[in-house]
Amino acid sequence: MATKTKITKKTVKAKAKPKVAAKKVVPAKAKVTFKPTKLKLVRPVPSDIDIAQAAKLKPILQVAAELGIRENELELYGPYKAKVKLEILDRLKNRKDGKYIDVTAITPTPLGEGKTTTTVGISQALGALLGKKVITAIRQPSQGPTFGIKGGAAGGGYSQIIPMEDFNLHLTGDIHAITAAHNLTAAALDARVMHEKMQDDEKLFNALCPLDKKGNRRFSPSMLRRLKKLGINKTDPNELTTEERSLFARLDIDEATITWRRVIDINDRFLREVQVGMGKDEAGHEHRSGYDITVASEIMAVLALTSSLEDMRERFGNMVVATNKRGEAVTAEDLGVAGAVTVLMKDAIKPNLMQTLEGTPAFVHAGPFANIAHGQSSIIADKIALKLADYVITESGFGADIGMEKFFDIKCRYSGLIPQVVVMVATVRALKMHGGGPKVVAGKPLASEYTDENLDLLRAGLPNLERHVQNALKYGVNVVVAVNSFATDTPAEVELVREAALKMGAMDAVVSTHWADGGAGAKKLAEAVIKAAEKPSKFQFLYPLEDTIKEKIETIAREIYRADGVDYSPEAEEQIARYTRLGFDKLPMCMAKTHLSFSTDASKKGAPTGFRVSIREIRASVGAGFLYPILGDMRTMPGLPTRPVFYDVDLDLETGKVVGLF
Repeated sequence: MATKTKITKKTVKAKAKPKVAAKKVVPAKAKVTFKPTKLKLVRPVPSDIDIAQAAKLKPILQVAAELGIRENELELYGPYKAKVKLEILDRLKNRKDGKYIDVTAITPTPLGEGKTTTTVGISQALGALLGKKVITAIRQPSQGPTFGIKGGAAGGGYSQIIPMEDFNLHLTGDIHAITAAHNLTAAALDARVMHEKMQDDEKLFNALCPLDKKGNRRFSPSMLRRLKKLGINKTDPNELTTEERSLFARLDIDEATITWRRVIDINDRFLREVQVGMGKDEAGHEHRSGYDITVASEIMAVLALTSSLEDMRERFGNMVVATNKRGEAVTAEDLGVAGAVTVLMKDAIKPNLMQTLEGTPAFVHAGPFANIAHGQSSIIADKIALKLADYVITESGFGADIGMEKFFDIKCRYSGLIPQVVVMVATVRALKMHGGGPKVVAGKPLASEYTDENLDLLRAGLPNLERHVQNALKYGVNVVVAVNSFATDTPAEVELVREAALKMGAMDAVVSTHWADGGAGAKKLAEAVIKAAEKPSKFQFLYPLEDTIKEKIETIAREIYRADGVDYSPEAEEQIARYTRLGFDKLPMCMAKTHLSFSTDASKKGAPTGFRVSIREIRASVGAGFLYPILGDMRTMPGLPTRPVFYDVDLDLETGKVVGLF
């Protein structure tokens, strides 16, 4: 039986409540309004570097704040550039994506047709003049062309990314990190081949898993990944059988199948083919190798196509460097170097934030060439940009037959992002070249055919533009043609191009003077882009991944280049068979081809027909996620001309300013 407790009434003095300090109300941070940077146009238009160095720069913290990036989401590299941390994607994951626009071009002259300048000009018009929230997303340039023929890639005139010197040189060191990571892999590969020749299986195993002071062995994280690949579910080295020790320790690389070369980010033709292992300690291990330019490295491609740090680590592990004597793929994970490569690249994965001359934000990240790689800025930068802005303007390298095709069939395939508009850049100069004009040579004055009105020559070159427009329409996106007008173009010439583009199927065609006038010169073009982005589109890929390697190559050759057929060297045939056997045949194709013609012959201008393309070899970039057919005599290491542009580059010792960059 429960006992009730008797409650007696007592007068109890109430305890004084402790004083609580009044809660300080912290006002919400006011939204920072975008303030464009006013241009001061000078006539005649000064050099690119003079314009860039005279520009007013916003602190990068202001650029970030205007965009909605928090200070703790940045890593500052001085006052005018910063890296953006990937954690920002978690915060923004529920935001709707903005409109996605790709800027491409007709087949260019060796001088380039102002694709980056147009990309920046559209962004400046959208942000500084039309009040739209916009981000430019472009690649970091290689030092090869910066010091070679073409110069930098910050845009030009009054449509540039600034600080221009930082942009065109080291920026935040991403390309140097790629060079180091790639060459570490090459060193690991050659050293492993040498050591395996000199040691039996037991010595190899003991060297890879040495006894510590307590007599214990351990596997490194990369070794555990290799064991998993081999189907050995053990974590204690001492538990491996003799057969398992041999399988684990000996990669047994077939040296004839090694495809991993070395890289450097300058144009050095004398490194295309080299003999390595010539030191006395490496006697008997001499072999041929070679260098590619860093922007052709698979590590660069991985950086541009990855979606996260975890994904990048996995891709690095999957990079194939050779096959073993049993015909199985040997990867960077097998070499034990993938983790170290990831460490070297852990900062490079973060996009770089900069600004345009008119103060609109720009992401600069990754820099693969389009003729010898896939030619796009990074997926990560685009994904962040699309969460922050209403419009993201990106660009694809070189002409639409290589850059745009890879943007759609490789980048969009991996990112899952769907573009609404393609801006096709055309110039009177390039169209005259395609119509039969004299050869255009970088560093030499243009012939009078290019500087005087010549409607017949211009009209003869229009089929090049038409083929590019038709190719873009095959992907189901809306096309706007930008006629990038130069000072020597006449009103009749630019109007001829504009009217022809509309008849070819472009949604609009607009003459633009952004080089001379900045965003104001691209305002009508930007308005056309806005309208096109609102129109319905039905994006589709050119080919399904289920097609065979040859079917994919031949679809691109037939539908984009308009070739009659494809010829394969015996080496390419053997590689196709090997990659099919290894299961790499379901990857997309990244065609390495000259950017100066639809064909593999750079001298064939216009819209050539009646030609075939030849496949010299095919490399497997399995970590990046594509196969890499090399067409014709395409080289993966450019060379310097007689008179490179580095002759003009110097330092003003009084002011400390760089001179001569363009």
